[in-house]
Amino acid sequence: MKKEIKNLTCERGPYSTKVGRSSEVYAGGGHLSSTARRAAKAASRFNFHVLIIHFILIKIPFHSHPFSSHIFKRHFLPQSEAPDLASMAPRKPREPQVFDSFYPVLALVFILVACVELCDAATVVDVYRLIQYDISGVPFGSRAATLNHHASSLHFPTGADLSRTVLIIPLCELNMTFLQECISQKKRLGGLLVLLPRILGSESLKNDDIKCPNGEGVIKGLSVELERLLVHSTIPYPVYFASEGEDIDAVLADVKNNDATGQLATATTGGYKLVVSAAEPRKLVSSTITNIQGWLPGLKSDGDASQLPTIAIVASYDTFGAAPDLSVGSDSNGSGIVALLEIARLFSLLYSNPKTRGRYNLLFGLTSGGPYNYNGTHKWLQSFDHRLRERIDYAICLNSIGSWDDKLWLHVSKPPENAYIKQIFEDFSNVAEDLGFKVDLKHKKINISNPRVAWEHEQFSRLRVTAATLSELSAAPELLERTGGLGDNRLFLDESKIAKSIKLVAESLARHIYRYEGKNIQVFADDSSLAINPTFIRSWLDLLSRTPRVAPFLSKDDPFITALKKELEVHTHDVSLQHEVFEGIFTFYGSTAAKLHVYQVASVTFDLLLLLVLGSYLVLLFCFLVITTRGLDDLISLFRRPPSRKVKTA
Repeated sequence: MKKEIKNLTCERGPYSTKVGRSSEVYAGGGHLSSTARRAAKAASRFNFHVLIIHFILIKIPFHSHPFSSHIFKRHFLPQSEAPDLASMAPRKPREPQVFDSFYPVLALVFILVACVELCDAATVVDVYRLIQYDISGVPFGSRAATLNHHASSLHFPTGADLSRTVLIIPLCELNMTFLQECISQKKRLGGLLVLLPRILGSESLKNDDIKCPNGEGVIKGLSVELERLLVHSTIPYPVYFASEGEDIDAVLADVKNNDATGQLATATTGGYKLVVSAAEPRKLVSSTITNIQGWLPGLKSDGDASQLPTIAIVASYDTFGAAPDLSVGSDSNGSGIVALLEIARLFSLLYSNPKTRGRYNLLFGLTSGGPYNYNGTHKWLQSFDHRLRERIDYAICLNSIGSWDDKLWLHVSKPPENAYIKQIFEDFSNVAEDLGFKVDLKHKKINISNPRVAWEHEQFSRLRVTAATLSELSAAPELLERTGGLGDNRLFLDESKIAKSIKLVAESLARHIYRYEGKNIQVFADDSSLAINPTFIRSWLDLLSRTPRVAPFLSKDDPFITALKKELEVHTHDVSLQHEVFEGIFTFYGSTAAKLHVYQVASVTFDLLLLLVLGSYLVLLFCFLVITTRGLDDLISLFRRPPSRKVKTA
């Protein structure tokens, strides 16, 4: 069973038109081969030109002659329909009509349209632009958005001019050396389209060592390396990301076959044209960052819990990556968000009963601006009364705890000999030992004069508040790295590791709050009513793994922020939002997503040849009609030079 697809949009350069054409595809969803597509295209072009010839044949030559209707009937109708001789008698010349001059013009238009390069709208693909931003006025990322060039692959001829060519490169075939040379030597490309593997959208596999189908690299490592290169470079041409799929893969296969001939696709050779119509990227103004906090008040004999010591559990929820609309950050820091929400749920069960309510206030904070030196955490702490900051016993910051092997790290700024740090590390290491893994301590002094903030706990340390960061990372990442980019998705996340991390933090806090240090007591036992809920963890991971959350692109009332607030309200009290203007050295630009239209275009040589054939046919047809109606002498006289008339002077 087959169905027709009609009225596909066609384009050549600045021209565009709608061409009624018929190409066949199987209803079962199969795709025609490149040979079949070219054959269907040639057939449609032939049918279109035949229609033009019929129009010219019927309307132009016969309409311009007074006996055209009789000639037509005599030569083209059956004999039974031939007119009688009386009807051939000369008539009075008819009056000129307004539309007599219209038909030659219309014929000319049809001929021009016939010569315009026809094309097939091959496919439409969702694409995501490389982020565009400034740091202290220095530009980074892709500085353009509009795309309108022919496509090529990495198999282009040596020495070819790529200034009007869009390179389509699958991530697994990416030549990093070539790309580094293009950027460092400022080679001009028409554009770059990177195809991300389909496996990045899968949730069936859980392995950090997943390799490309060609076996030439590890997907996560390649994506991290590519992102590091692109994010820290200034690229004057458009760079887009798209997911691999049947349509775009078929286009790439055709492009590779064309490139194998040793000639780039151009207007004269044909090929594929990639078009993205996007507005000029504009600076984002009035961007805001939103912090969310909630309280679990502790138990005090006189009923006033405001004087109790406080323990803060904090996690940054926003992301940053090469493509803002793909920066979901399942691990960095989706795992930290999930852990904070589950810990809030567990302790809300304990604090709901006065008999099991601890004598500590618990403060839960979801902060924004994490990739930008934890700007949101800084503003959040600055909003606290100094007496509240002084009552914070210590803060535990959660960062990237969902894909570790056998060890977690506790990062601190104060010396390990500090009494609070020593107590925190002892609680965590004892619980980790009971759970079958290790926690190591990593000390890094901070430089107050350096604006770079590598860990979230450093914002607390700058205000003399004891704090530590629990992470799978052994060392602090560089600026704008490990913040939820292309390779940070659900595929590389281990739910069991997140559950262990949650239990580590919850049990350590419980031992400190209820004075169980040194005792092998599990408050959140697996088979109890206080057990960790895998369904809760999985549902939030599902949401986070499909929700981009780059702070400058989130509004105050973004549905994701609303969802976080509502979840905290279920488990804590006095939940509030803090909106702050996004300030600092960063400036961001819009136009993060678009539609890529892929057009299959034919060679101009074919159109010129077709024009020559049509022109020859029309000349012969004209000669035939003139000879038939007026005689050979009249035809010859058309090409003779008229005799000159001499003016007699008196």
